[in-house]
Amino acid sequence: MKKKKILIRIGSLRHGGAEKVLVTFLKNLPNDLYEIDLLLNLYSGKYLNEVPDWINIIYLNKGEMITTNRLQDIPEKAARVIFQKVLKEFPDLLYTFILKDKKYDIEFAAIHGMRDEILHSTNQSSKKIMWIHNDLSQVKEYTDEEIRKFFRFDKVMVISEKIENLFLNLAQNESEKQKIVRIYNPLDTDEILIKAEQPVVNYEFDKNIPTFISVGTVFPQKGFDRLLKVHKKLLDEGFKHKILIVGDGYDFENIKTLKSQLGVDETATMLGFTENPYPYFKNADFYILSSRYEGFPTVLFEAITLKKKIIATEVSGVNEMLNNGELGLITENSEEGIYEGMKKALTAPESFKVYQEKMQTYTMPFNLQNSVEKIVSVLNNL
Repeated sequence: MKKKKILIRIGSLRHGGAEKVLVTFLKNLPNDLYEIDLLLNLYSGKYLNEVPDWINIIYLNKGEMITTNRLQDIPEKAARVIFQKVLKEFPDLLYTFILKDKKYDIEFAAIHGMRDEILHSTNQSSKKIMWIHNDLSQVKEYTDEEIRKFFRFDKVMVISEKIENLFLNLAQNESEKQKIVRIYNPLDTDEILIKAEQPVVNYEFDKNIPTFISVGTVFPQKGFDRLLKVHKKLLDEGFKHKILIVGDGYDFENIKTLKSQLGVDETATMLGFTENPYPYFKNADFYILSSRYEGFPTVLFEAITLKKKIIATEVSGVNEMLNNGELGLITENSEEGIYEGMKKALTAPESFKVYQEKMQTYTMPFNLQNSVEKIVSVLNNL
């Protein structure tokens, strides 16, 4: 059987949810069916070493992501931006000189930010797939008109019921509706449980003081600013507790500055990036999702796997993930909602036992094998 030639595009393989999901998918993909080129804008990230050897990695630039505007960093940062913009504006250069005029059967945008790069491909005959991980209705620049551009793809894979409904409501005919397919993110439960048994480093948990952990890329959408403000308010009201934020991102320094401005450096810790966040999950008392918006917060899958007490703002995917509130406390998507959820955890921690009891007998529908098989089916049927 002739292998399908596939080009997959993503910015980098840094420590974000979409990156983790993509690499988990690639690790579980049958290597006898496909010939895959993975094109990165930046050859960087913790997941690079996890990409299977049979997948060919191509990149536009190499090095760590530059998130600051220090004078010494500006020339390299500007050079990368200009180079990538030129290739986006003139795709012939990319396909001729970097991809060597290779003809692909399928071109696959692994994040919505790669929409235009794939749609402007010089491979007119290739089938185009989009994988959407965010609720774009909550992203300011994505008007209905912008979102409708995704219907130019042959298939649009979405990761939650809310995102699926967004696209179905914008579809103008049955043909467009048929392009939308909901596939839950492929995640490896066994890997999470094994890694959680490793020791905690660079942090000390105090069993006498409740710790709320939040894990994610430090972007404004994650709402870490809201979390710290609520933390300060509860401390001022006399509720002893600690906050642990695990992750890195371009908003890291802003959130770190806010932490100092609020005067909570002693009780709130920003651990930064860690290869293995799961021991921190395991040892914390509560997991809190403070996001302003999500697509399908895979971090809750990890928290459920580790049977944590969960508080989450009502964003896309949370009701599905928490089985409509059976597995965790869902709060209003606001600073006040976060406050009420955390206050309940501190004043009535016993009320969370009902969620953990449900988790003991709950079978998650987000099965790794099912998700991979469904994506493979999409690839094979194009």
